[in-house]
Amino acid sequence: MQKITSHLWFDREAKEAAQFYISVFSGSKITNTATIRDTPSGDCDIVSFTLRGRSFMAISAGPLFKFNPSVSFIVNFDPSRRNDASKKIDGVWNKLAEGGKVLMPIQEYPFSKRYGWIQDKYGLSWQLILTNPAGDERPEIVPSLLFAGGKCGKAEEAVNFYTSVFKDSKKGALIRYPARSEPDKAGTVMFTDFKLFDVWFAAMDSARGHKFAFNEAVSFIVHCDTQQEIDYYWAKLSADPKAEQCGWLKDKYGLSWQIIPTVMDEIFKDKDKKKLTRVVQAFLKMKKYDIAKVRAAYEGKNR
Repeated sequence: MQKITSHLWFDREAKEAAQFYISVFSGSKITNTATIRDTPSGDCDIVSFTLRGRSFMAISAGPLFKFNPSVSFIVNFDPSRRNDASKKIDGVWNKLAEGGKVLMPIQEYPFSKRYGWIQDKYGLSWQLILTNPAGDERPEIVPSLLFAGGKCGKAEEAVNFYTSVFKDSKKGALIRYPARSEPDKAGTVMFTDFKLFDVWFAAMDSARGHKFAFNEAVSFIVHCDTQQEIDYYWAKLSADPKAEQCGWLKDKYGLSWQIIPTVMDEIFKDKDKKKLTRVVQAFLKMKKYDIAKVRAAYEGKNR
């Protein structure tokens, strides 16, 4: 299991979207499905899947949050690893474009021979790029954080913060806006990337007139083996008490995280509906997860 999983919130389309994404990206698969019942959003489907080796989870939990480009997923097509990279990038683009919205057309840019930014039919954003074979190797899919609006100029600070919180981390490239990049301020981050555990992220500042910000539509699950680990990440990351619910929190930049015990993966794979229902009713009452109470509910010891 990857230590950090990308989590996607849908109204009722989680299963449909997961099937769509694994059809777009070869070498991908659904790893588990479950339904949690009697939540504030009713019965919710949960789907776990991998896309080109990266872990995702999707939930159908009502029309509360909408995707926007503040979080996108960079898809790297490396000619040194794939002889057909130029052909593949267009094939994936065409599939994602069906019913979607082009944000930057796929074409040549100063930083890539072929690049495009698109929102798919569900509103999720993807950046497709033909990478430079001479550059440092990166995974095929990398979540990217866009610091816009009131958070513009915070990308570098955020990377420093995240790499201080996650001890097993490292920084990668850092490219700053040069002079005369208006409206972007010289010295702010045009592009940077960083690694938390085994997962690479990217980050950018943008001073353009974007009308969006981070929200719960995309969050990141941190899988924790112990209560001590849960307590640590909760204390370090949570910055908005009002956002604390069922393992969810928001950090000081507005990005959503879920601090979840790894035992939940085992529980969601268990097809015993009574066990799952007991666990759901237990964690719905929690803000920060209590592993002992979750295990007790699973084993039917909460009487």
